Amino acid sequence: MKLPSPALTWLRTYDKSWLRGDVVAAITLAAYLLPAALGDASLANLPPQAGLYACLFGGLAFWLFCSTRHTAISVTSAISLLIGASLGDVAGGDTTRFGALAAGTALLVAGIAFVAWLVKAGAIVNFISESVMTGFKCGVALFLASTQLPKLFGFHGEHGSFWVNSGYFLKHLNETNLTSLLVGGLALAILVVGTIYLKTKPVAIFVVMGSIVASSVLELDQYGVKLLGEVPQGLPAVGLPAIQWADLNQLLPLAFACFLLGAVETAAIGRMFTARHGGRLDANQEFLALATANLAAGLGRGFPVSGGMSQSLVNEGGGARTPLSTALAGGVILMVVLFFSPLLSALPQPVLAAIVLIAVAGLFQASELKHLWHASRSEFVVATTALLGVMTSGLLRGVLIGAIISLVQLLRRAARPHVAFLGRIPGTRRFSDRERHPDNELIPGVLIFRPEANLIYFNVDSVRDTIAERVRAEAPPPKLVIIDFSAAPYVDLQSAHTLAGLADELTARGIRVHVVETRSAVRELLRREGVDAKLGGIDRFTTVADAVAAVQKENSV
Repeated sequence: MKLPSPALTWLRTYDKSWLRGDVVAAITLAAYLLPAALGDASLANLPPQAGLYACLFGGLAFWLFCSTRHTAISVTSAISLLIGASLGDVAGGDTTRFGALAAGTALLVAGIAFVAWLVKAGAIVNFISESVMTGFKCGVALFLASTQLPKLFGFHGEHGSFWVNSGYFLKHLNETNLTSLLVGGLALAILVVGTIYLKTKPVAIFVVMGSIVASSVLELDQYGVKLLGEVPQGLPAVGLPAIQWADLNQLLPLAFACFLLGAVETAAIGRMFTARHGGRLDANQEFLALATANLAAGLGRGFPVSGGMSQSLVNEGGGARTPLSTALAGGVILMVVLFFSPLLSALPQPVLAAIVLIAVAGLFQASELKHLWHASRSEFVVATTALLGVMTSGLLRGVLIGAIISLVQLLRRAARPHVAFLGRIPGTRRFSDRERHPDNELIPGVLIFRPEANLIYFNVDSVRDTIAERVRAEAPPPKLVIIDFSAAPYVDLQSAHTLAGLADELTARGIRVHVVETRSAVRELLRREGVDAKLGGIDRFTTVADAVAAVQKENSV
């Protein structure tokens, strides 16, 4: 089977004038990825090199198959925290096994993404609504903050829900190490200023470099400031992690949650960039890119990766012209891993916490919550439920709660489609929804309905009940009920017989039923099931206006 690689097309048509932009973007992106990789590895409860390996190997593989020009692959805060919060019990306190399980999770994510690509499941990313993602990200931001504040203040934190972590933090504020708080607070202030005034500049890398120099010169560890510790130099032994088949069942829910997060985030980034720069997002192709990136990250002793929003914006702002910039950024990280990683051991942990706090601050979208409150209270409730789910039940359950909420929303809307009650637009032969246009004319003795969805077994009863209730409420009863099928391109067997049953009930009360403007497939089904006669005789010529004119002609005779 030949795997489609858009990168080969870009390379064949590559313009040399693009190289400068790609190189500059690669250096800028690598400078941004390095501290992010260290911070997210800390969130995942993994050694710092795991984040470097994930970005290195994932970046070298992702660009070959991605369909967008600016998406950057990276470890992300949400997935990292999901890994850190979910693998502790499985690993049983064994740090080596923890790392192997994290790498194994990346391989499972790769497998899930590859299957999704094979079956062309690109539409899966649309099952998680934006409202759910807004609530989920806000919950993640608060949860992350509860894990990082103790590090910023220089004491150990708790490992529980947001409420447990926050309570522990408040109770142990008296254990604050003032030097740690000073170092972390200064780093946080610089990063905040950089976020406001230097949005596309790699401020974090300068904070990392400056804190390493300050730590070495001032010997901050002598004042109780915790340092990052040893970061191995060189590449890891590439290969399958040391996990057993029995571990796969335990890792599968986590891997699916990581895949879901990664797929939604990567697709959202792709949609944003195609809207800005043109082109077309191929969600299925992004699944293949995610599969190869996670395969490389897992074999390279990393952990799951996905498209990173802030990283991709940095890549675009740096002047990237093609996905080659992400491969070149991987090359820069490779140089660091091979020659400069020992220098990272002097990085103060409070500075790392400050970097993480700045990164997750962008996840808390208060403006989006405010918009949902004003625009749709039901959507706000959905977002809030997802937020509370993360804060109370943890990230893994929070992801699943979000997915379930999205599916319930989808089913609820599909199960109760809108049935428009039509009236004639004054002075025309056209009919439209009278609820939207109250000045539309009613036709004496005629009720006209238009179901605005496919009619399927789980929604046809709602449509039937809506029509029946309106007919019962009419006084005097109508002589004719017209059902316009122009907005219902598909009708299944159960729906056909349910509508025939409704027609029988109305006919018994002296009310005729006439279905008009059916699509060819619907006409064939109704005739094949032998219900077309009950529905007034189905043809492709009669319109709503024709049916109304016919009954008016009968009444005038």
